[in-house]
Amino acid sequence: MDQLSAQDAQFLYMESRQNHIHVTAVAVFDPSTVPGGDIVRFKDILTHIEKRLHMSPLFRRRLVRVPMELDFPYWVNDEYFDLEYHVEHSRLPRPGDWRQFCIQLSRFHARPLDLSRPLWEMLVIEGLDHIDEFPEGCYAIATKLHHAAVDGASILNFYRSLVDVDNMGTPAVPLDSVRETFSPRPGIFNIATRAAWNTLRSPIGMTDAVMRSAPALYNWAQQALSTQKKESTPVPDTRFNCKASPHKMFDATTFELDHLKAIRKAVPNSTINDVVLCICAGALRKYLQHHEELPEDSLVAWVPINARATQLEGTENPGNRITSMTTRIYTDIEDPVERLRTIHESTGRSKAARAGVSARLRTDLIQHVPAATLVTAGRLVLRAGMAANICNLFISNVPGPQVPMYMNGAQQLATYGIAPLADGMGLFIATPSYNGKISFNVTSTRETMPDIEFFIECIEASLQELRKATAPRKPRAAGKKKTKKKTKKKSLQ
Repeated sequence: MDQLSAQDAQFLYMESRQNHIHVTAVAVFDPSTVPGGDIVRFKDILTHIEKRLHMSPLFRRRLVRVPMELDFPYWVNDEYFDLEYHVEHSRLPRPGDWRQFCIQLSRFHARPLDLSRPLWEMLVIEGLDHIDEFPEGCYAIATKLHHAAVDGASILNFYRSLVDVDNMGTPAVPLDSVRETFSPRPGIFNIATRAAWNTLRSPIGMTDAVMRSAPALYNWAQQALSTQKKESTPVPDTRFNCKASPHKMFDATTFELDHLKAIRKAVPNSTINDVVLCICAGALRKYLQHHEELPEDSLVAWVPINARATQLEGTENPGNRITSMTTRIYTDIEDPVERLRTIHESTGRSKAARAGVSARLRTDLIQHVPAATLVTAGRLVLRAGMAANICNLFISNVPGPQVPMYMNGAQQLATYGIAPLADGMGLFIATPSYNGKISFNVTSTRETMPDIEFFIECIEASLQELRKATAPRKPRAAGKKKTKKKTKKKSLQ
């Protein structure tokens, strides 16, 4: 029997009417690379997906919830699975520009998934004919997946099962390397027995997890307290810490990944993630200054961290394997290089304090929390807006493949991501990378950020500011030394 882990289930329990806890991954394809100049039809995309259904259990399985949430839900094969129910087709109205594209994606993302069916949907969007970055004739595939089924890393594994490494149809993952899994529906007796057993053993399991980790837990607590003293600051109140509405907004901008790699050289040992945080901080600083809302204290970001040992871990059983950290992003520092240096130092301390036992212990402990308790806790934390006391926004950096990918012979040109929000955290900045480029994807609500295009301009300005500040100074060309021309001083009359 395949059962949701506690970490998977908490994303299910966080759902509310206005906030659906799913992610939407978007890929744009150029059909001009199709061999022989053939066009890609909607039925071709359906046929391609149908051939790959066995590559991931996400495609065919749905959830069965336990009465009164006495235990975590189970994954079972959907006996009524219908591929065409999960894949839709649409076309942008003329002229088919970027703004219309963002609106279409926002509306698709805002719709809830049908929890009685497999937790994914696709939308094929044609008519991207007046977007500067793409040649005419391009189309997009937006894939919506529930967070109870995937995290950032397992989304990439799901995606790998669909794409090819060339335009001739060579799969990125060999089709015979994965066997189709089958999850039968458990009987009511098995569900009841397992629920009773899990409820009885949960306090024992929690005690055992704490005792096994006691020495390391003590050291971690000391580190955490030390870090807290250095980093302690109130989470400032911002426009992002309000009740999130169902009216989602999306926009994005894309940069060369090499630009970020060049920036990080200005601060030794800094990472791409540090640069991402610095760019976001600079953009938020500009945006809030423009609205005369910049707080004196730094904004605090919630940053998820992949807890998998390898990139391919969890291919056959996706789910969530993440931990997280909260970190100041130093929006109170004007100088971009100083801000980057301070962010690097801060994230280093945060990662050290939360590494090892932190991620492991939280994972071990949460799996021993009874399902009903986790339901209540999830609703209290997010639906009551308690998240506003923890941070101001989400920032997630998910590295993707750095070589071209294909589907139906069409080359993928770009990737974007739309993320869930929560009451108290009305801004999510996701930064997936692909084939030498990185996109900054902004998810918010119409009420929180009605001028989302301006915020995109702030992100672009923040990057340029960092590039200028970290650009290596050109050495003076060797040559004849210039001498100052002597002039007669005029006497004062």
